[in-house]
Amino acid sequence: MVYAVDYLYSLLGQYIWTFCRVGAFFMVMPIISTPLVSVRLRLMLALAVTLLVGNGLTTSIPNVEPFSLMSVGIIAQQFLIGIVMAFVLQILFQIFVVGGQLVAMQSGLGFGTLMDPVNGINVTSISQLYLMSVNLLFFSMNGHLTVISMLADSFTTLPIGQSLPHASLMSVVNLGSWMFMSGLLVAWPAVISLLVVNFTFGVISRVAPQMNIISIGFPFTMVLGLIIIWLTLPNVLPQFDHLSAEAFMVMKGLVR
Repeated sequence: MVYAVDYLYSLLGQYIWTFCRVGAFFMVMPIISTPLVSVRLRLMLALAVTLLVGNGLTTSIPNVEPFSLMSVGIIAQQFLIGIVMAFVLQILFQIFVVGGQLVAMQSGLGFGTLMDPVNGINVTSISQLYLMSVNLLFFSMNGHLTVISMLADSFTTLPIGQSLPHASLMSVVNLGSWMFMSGLLVAWPAVISLLVVNFTFGVISRVAPQMNIISIGFPFTMVLGLIIIWLTLPNVLPQFDHLSAEAFMVMKGLVR
């Protein structure tokens, strides 16, 4: 009878604690966590992944009653692991939002804003363009399958019952500087080109002071900004490929 109860506790914990990590991951993961995806669909997806991952668990499950006070600590650990892993993906997508903001402010297009469905706030139209491109690249390059596979592997490298190392939490804090640095690199070609355009107008204003440089330069800068964005937009693919590889390496390092 004791062995039957222990087996029942292990079986329940195998799926309950797995669902906590998977559900927390989908709750924060970009695109899936947006209002565009209904809560019912998100829950069904989390349950499906939980059943697949739970059936394949090879690590030992803590022999703890799923509805005890000790189980609350394990649930909190699984929530934290899932949220931290998905937060790395959020940082990856926000890199291109930051880059779009820099380009928009430099080209004079910062006043044009659109609703960002990911965060529910207004962002510049250039950032929205970059974000939509990254969303399409993420699914076309099977990024969603990669992160689900990494989530399943995390139960082997960081089994249920173990907490995140302190070094992993510190690496998450350092992602803030990585986001702004990478966002600057994304916007760097367009920003440098627009800086040359503004410098040229500065020289023209000194050579021909009678020319109203404000009325001529502002619309001209906007048009050139759109042309520069059109020319530099294909660079989003190699940049996203490189940055996503770095983000996946960080996600793997968190659960080791």
